[in-house]
Amino acid sequence: MASVDKFWAFALALLLLASPLLQVARCQSDSEDVVEAAEESSDIGIVGDDVQDFGDGTFPSAPGIETISVFPKNSARCKNVITAGEETELLVGVKNDGDSSLNVIAIKASVHLPFDHRMLVQNLTAQGFNNGSVPASAQATFPYLFAVSKFLQAGTFDLVGTIIYEIDEHPYQSTFFNGTVEVVESGAFLSMESVFLVTLGVALLVLLGLWIHGQIQYLSKKTKRAPKVEVGTKTTDASTDEWLQGTAYTQSLSSKSKKKK
Repeated sequence: MASVDKFWAFALALLLLASPLLQVARCQSDSEDVVEAAEESSDIGIVGDDVQDFGDGTFPSAPGIETISVFPKNSARCKNVITAGEETELLVGVKNDGDSSLNVIAIKASVHLPFDHRMLVQNLTAQGFNNGSVPASAQATFPYLFAVSKFLQAGTFDLVGTIIYEIDEHPYQSTFFNGTVEVVESGAFLSMESVFLVTLGVALLVLLGLWIHGQIQYLSKKTKRAPKVEVGTKTTDASTDEWLQGTAYTQSLSSKSKKKK
């Protein structure tokens, strides 16, 4: 039974290591909400050719404006994966709970080192919009297409995305994404999640095989085990001999013993 306990202990440990993957369903649900909003507002946010240069200046965020973003191609997993040198789509959702209509002007983003945001890795292309109006008490989704340098080394980086908009001819901006992304090389066959899942599956199969092998050996030893037979000398009870004294049985025994002598 010790092999059974070891098997379930190892299996439980491996499942606990895989617990972060249990969040996949939640991430997928959030992604589907933004994708559905993008389909409903497909006539809003037509990409323009010219982008107004706002320089390096920053603007305050307007009250009542909420933003959300999602990578639609990574909707089945929580980690945001970007392929170096390839175009990546990011959907930006805007909810206007203010009193006035807003007009989305542009979306821009930048890549930074994860341990120090002051270390800029790459400024991504800014993307302008025409017909980017979002009325009060309404929401809309805008696509943002970008590509990190194909020479960027694979690894973990921080991505900061900002949407710039106007309300009553006053510029504002809101940060819709400020988190970690994983940059992978183009043509990479396996991701980190795939490697982990394959390793977990192989480990569980090995443990199951060892457990089955142990059970087979245990059963084979049990069936081959023969019952013990005790061998000893026969003793006679003295009280029984007293009752048989003088009978034909004792006389026959005494005559046999004399003949043997």
